[in-house]
Amino acid sequence: MKKIIIGSDHAGYAMKERIKKELGDKYQFVDMGTDGEKSVDYPDYAEKVAKKVAVTPDSQGVLVCGSGIGVSIAANKVHGIRAALAYSKKAAMLARQHNDANVVATAGREGTMDDPVEIVKTFLETDFSGDERHARRVKKIMEIEKHN
Repeated sequence: MKKIIIGSDHAGYAMKERIKKELGDKYQFVDMGTDGEKSVDYPDYAEKVAKKVAVTPDSQGVLVCGSGIGVSIAANKVHGIRAALAYSKKAAMLARQHNDANVVATAGREGTMDDPVEIVKTFLETDFSGDERHARRVKKIMEIEKHN
């Protein structure tokens, strides 16, 4: 069973739990917190998830906060992470196919988007295309990270 590292802040907690419940029969979730709706700082959980994904071969990450924006920014500060904010299944699919994203971030509180469970499901079911042009671009992204 594929290992998925998941985490959220307080604003994403309920959605994180829903994702685990609805997709738990297909994936092994490793929950990095938080464990309730008491206010916490999203960068702490984004970093935990990103660091775990970075050192766990063949894993992927899922992050949820109120908007998904904060956790995606924080996760992208960890070496080797390509976190994509996805408000639609199409964006989740393209993040995997074109960018080889290894973490998806989505919203726990936004109302104008596709269902977050479906976004995560699409992300986890989509493979990197491996097309030369996409591989070349991902390599360039990693070079930017390496030199900065």
